[in-house]
Amino acid sequence: MAECPVCGMDVDADDPPAQTEYEGETYVFCEGMGCKDKFEENPERYT
Repeated sequence: MAECPVCGMDVDADDPPAQTEYEGETYVFCEGMGCKDKFEENPERYT
């Protein structure tokens, strides 16, 4: 398991609903809360 960096929900790291890369690291996100979009708008806030 991994943790969504935006809302803190548990995420299946092997099959995440959404993911993105930032500065060479892969971040995984929960589904349905817009967390990936929020992260991509301001990644410095969540890293």
